[in-house]
Amino acid sequence: MLHVSELLLQHHDLNSFKDLLRAVKQAARTERFFRIDVKPPFIDTPGNWEDQLESAFIGALDQKQQGTK
Repeated sequence: MLHVSELLLQHHDLNSFKDLLRAVKQAARTERFFRIDVKPPFIDTPGNWEDQLESAFIGALDQKQQGTK
C-alpha cells in the first residue's frame, strides 16, 4: 500500500505539490492501494489536494490496466 507519508520520506527531492503528483503517478505503477495519511507540506498544496492525489493515483492505475488488456 502506498502512503503519502512514505512518499514524502523517501523522496526528499520533492519541492512542490506538482512534484508529489508525479511521484504518486509513478508509484501507482507498482502499488494497488493508496492511503492519504498526511497533508503535503508544500506552499502550493491546493484546497482540493486529497481529490487531486486520489485522481492522480486512480488515473495511473487506469492507464496501467488499459496497457494490460
